[in-house]
Amino acid sequence: MSCQEDQLLRTPTTYTYKTVGGCQVKADVYRQSVGSTPTAAIIYIHGGCLIYGSRNGINQKQLGLYLGAGYAVVSIDYRLAPESKLPEIIEDLRDAFRWVRASGPDLCSLDPQRIAVVGDSAGGYLALMSGFCVVPHPQAVVSFYGYGNVVGEWYTKPDPFYCTQPEVSEEESGRLSMGPVISEPYEGRGKDKFYLYCRQRGLWPREVGGHDPENEPSFFTPYCPIQNVSPDYPPTLLLHGDQDTDVPYEESVLMAEELARHQVKHELITMPQRGHGFDSDMDDSLVRDAFNKVLSFLHRHTRNMDIDQPDVQQMWPTRRTVL
Repeated sequence: MSCQEDQLLRTPTTYTYKTVGGCQVKADVYRQSVGSTPTAAIIYIHGGCLIYGSRNGINQKQLGLYLGAGYAVVSIDYRLAPESKLPEIIEDLRDAFRWVRASGPDLCSLDPQRIAVVGDSAGGYLALMSGFCVVPHPQAVVSFYGYGNVVGEWYTKPDPFYCTQPEVSEEESGRLSMGPVISEPYEGRGKDKFYLYCRQRGLWPREVGGHDPENEPSFFTPYCPIQNVSPDYPPTLLLHGDQDTDVPYEESVLMAEELARHQVKHELITMPQRGHGFDSDMDDSLVRDAFNKVLSFLHRHTRNMDIDQPDVQQMWPTRRTVL
């Protein structure tokens, strides 16, 4: 494939899957070609602690592997916190799935019966949420360093790692000057300091949920995947670095234990000596091996017969140095 052809392959078609007030919430659809045979689809959900990030953040190497494995990829936006709260964000998650199932077959020949979901960090959390709050459930869930509990001490108490960084005041965080409802970051304005402010004070659940987890714990129950696992939860693959300083590795361990308790098909891939965002380095042989397992898992549970069993090593060969 030429570089020009590859670039065309990675150029999405953008759709607005819902509008709330003046906020358009969009999805990018990628696929190699639109033929007569419906294609299995991956709904990709970006991370960013539900506060920042957008559908454009999908890893381009991973996107190429998904497309090469015969999938269409739908990368979605959702309304961002703190301008929007958890109920609105989960509403967008449900609406995105509804839109893909209802419009995907006609717009881009997607098979509504073969939909998997992949997300990283907060996107991994939303992927885990979709395992019970989206009906019908996705055929498979893949969570890269996601979390099943939004009111654990790691989020409701000052975080030791983030407290080693320079303290951010409320004024510096921008908390008092947030703008209108958005589904994409403000132009030229990030929210990194706001997230740091929340983690240094254990305020993330209050700012994102709009409720106090100490006084209103029941509010958060529907937003904690680990509290909503049942035997009909879809097959789930968890990947997490054991040196993660943002989302504790224990979050995936506990989620795996809960899935096992309900006899849900699942696997936890532990990435030794790897931290948050480990999959950004697709030249790491351990990451490539893990991604091979991701493709195999998706292939198995979406019954993707468009191609033979995929192999990352063949689809994304190791970079060699000539001496």
